[in-house]
Amino acid sequence: MGVRLFIEKIYCSIIKKIKIQNNKKSYEYWLSKGYNNTPDVTFIIQSHNKSLQVIHIVNKLRQWPSAEVVVIDDGSEIKHINALSSSLQGANEFVIRANDLYENVMYDKAIRFANGRYIVLLQDDDDFEDLSWVSEALSYFSKYPQLAILGGNNGSDFVIDEVQKFGLGSILDREEGKPFQFVHHVDRAPMWINKSLFIEKLKHIDFSFAPFQFDDCELCLRAWLNGLLVGWYDARFKSLSAGGMRIWNSSFTQTQCRRNASKLYELYKDKKNEIDILVDKAKNELY
Repeated sequence: MGVRLFIEKIYCSIIKKIKIQNNKKSYEYWLSKGYNNTPDVTFIIQSHNKSLQVIHIVNKLRQWPSAEVVVIDDGSEIKHINALSSSLQGANEFVIRANDLYENVMYDKAIRFANGRYIVLLQDDDDFEDLSWVSEALSYFSKYPQLAILGGNNGSDFVIDEVQKFGLGSILDREEGKPFQFVHHVDRAPMWINKSLFIEKLKHIDFSFAPFQFDDCELCLRAWLNGLLVGWYDARFKSLSAGGMRIWNSSFTQTQCRRNASKLYELYKDKKNEIDILVDKAKNELY
């Protein structure tokens, strides 16, 4: 045992035996924190060297009355984890320190950590004027019980390139007068997830796409094949700048795009027609 560890052991033993009121916590103190074990929504934000922007977002998310906030600090410089830890002090606010595991693995872990009935995956460059996008999303989940995934950024068709052997997303035109559409897949962020349907039918984000890129697309395509629905609505987000992970990993992002577009092709080239039929059926019933 090292000297410092030995001294600490002695110190703790003395404190424990001192006959004075040394309680730092109590049930009343815990109750006053206002912890909510069954929030309506869990907001999960992935952050890399973007603590200032993330704190700006969290300040707005706190206005939702039944919310949980989880920030994944993924490989940031120490000043950012310190800033996040100092700021997120609420009973329903958590910081997860990750060691450069990136979006795929850490979003999946955070989904299991979350207690919200609905989960929103966010990025560290997201911004918005107010929280009307939250109430709008919840109304769609209420209307469509089998809606597993709802995106507020881009809704896309899934197309395959037989020459390049790629599976790609072709971004849809945002049809005027149609605030909501069923689509093949959506992009983060925001990307809403019905947690119970995710756990029951989808199980995991596909780790073979790790550390990032196109796993959101794969999850949506898999949802259709599991009898679930994927929708898009306009959340009216704006960007505070590019996401932190992509700012410092631009060439790696390109590599992952090529790798995972090829993987999508191999996984879903023979299932595209089936997915097309399911999406068209949902659209016909909607309209």
